Amino acid sequence: MSEMLVVHQDDDAFAVLVRDHVLHVDQPYSAGGMDGGLTPVELFVASLAACAAHSARRHLVRHCLPAEGLEVTADFAMNGDVPARVSQIVLWLRPRIPVPDEAVDGLRRAVEMCAVRNSIFNAPRIGVHVETASKAA
Repeated sequence: MSEMLVVHQDDDAFAVLVRDHVLHVDQPYSAGGMDGGLTPVELFVASLAACAAHSARRHLVRHCLPAEGLEVTADFAMNGDVPARVSQIVLWLRPRIPVPDEAVDGLRRAVEMCAVRNSIFNAPRIGVHVETASKAA
């Protein structure tokens, strides 16, 4: 398994350490945070959009189609109920140069096979363990 470490910084701000990279997550000012990074939900949606972009680019290159300048936009909505969850995500792929009509379905299928999307549709088992401080003898 791969490991990430999330460390509290201040109030609602956390640093996410992954290999030699640091991501910052926080809440927006409107939710009481300092807006020092994406919210965890935005990071979740961004992960899907980035995975889609990666899969799309690889597909375009593999089929000798232009991949430079590819953009992916992700629109998402929350359900507004309890428990809170993302209820809808729409991805918009925009290659810089139009993809021929006969290649569109293959590009869509490539994006639909990205690992993050697969992990949403085939949800991983998630275990939660709480470590308590050991008591001094």
